[in-house]
Order: sequence, then C-alpha cells, then structure tokens
Amino acid sequence: MLSLRASLSVALFVALAASPAFATKVHSAPASKTAKHHAHKKAAPKLRGQQAIDPARVMEIQLALIREHYLPGPANGNWDESTKAAMQKYQANQGWQTKLMPDSRALKKLGLGPDYSNAINAKNSSFAPPPAAGTTPPAQAADFADAAGVNR
Repeated sequence: MLSLRASLSVALFVALAASPAFATKVHSAPASKTAKHHAHKKAAPKLRGQQAIDPARVMEIQLALIREHYLPGPANGNWDESTKAAMQKYQANQGWQTKLMPDSRALKKLGLGPDYSNAINAKNSSFAPPPAAGTTPPAQAADFADAAGVNR
C-alpha cells in the first residue's frame, strides 16, 4: 500500500495533468477579418480647439504687423513662415512666449483684441484704441529687417 504522502502526491499530479484538458478559452475569436483589424486599431486622438487661423483674421494680423514694421507688405491672408517669424519677433520684443502663436496679449497690443463697442456698458468704458501708425519704438524699427528676413 502507498503511504498517505505518496497518495496525495499522486492525486495532485493527476489533477494538475488533467486540468488543461478541462480548461476553457477565455477570449473568443473575432467574427471576421475586419473585426479583428478594428480590435487592434488605436483610436485617433480627437482634435480640440482652433486648428487654423481664419484667412480674414490672418490678414488683420499681417496688416498690424506691417503697421508696426515687423512684416513687409503686402498682406496676403496666409499664415506663412514670414508671418510666423514676424509674430515671433514681435512677441519676443515684448518679452512674451514665442512658441505658441499668436499670443492674446500680442493681439491686444496690436489693436486686435475683442471689439466691445456694442457692449451694454461700452459708453463709459476705457477701452484702449489701437496704436497710431508711425509710433514704432526705434528698437522695434531696427529689428524689422531681422523679423522680415530681409538683408539691408
């Protein structure tokens, strides 16, 4: 006769050897090749916020940058490399960030902030008017060629 230990060892061995035969599949196979493809496809991140600047708004920004001598004319309504460089230079001269463009402070200083003229309390307010033409500080005027990428 087998000892108690030997009997338990044999029973355990038989139980472990037989368990794969009784195992069930946890994951079911996809119904079709398309379903399998979609199961492994990563979802694209949803884009949020403004993706591009409206051409009319770009035109306003360009005209303001031209007025401040940061961009040579004429304005074309395209957010191109020369416009980006001029905006970066303008923001850098103000001591503001230059990676994200355009900065809301820069737009306000260029006179392109929100229009409150039709607001209920606009009568007695002190909204700053856009800067007058020809009031460019000498330091900004000197950097015009650098911002525009033009050699003197």
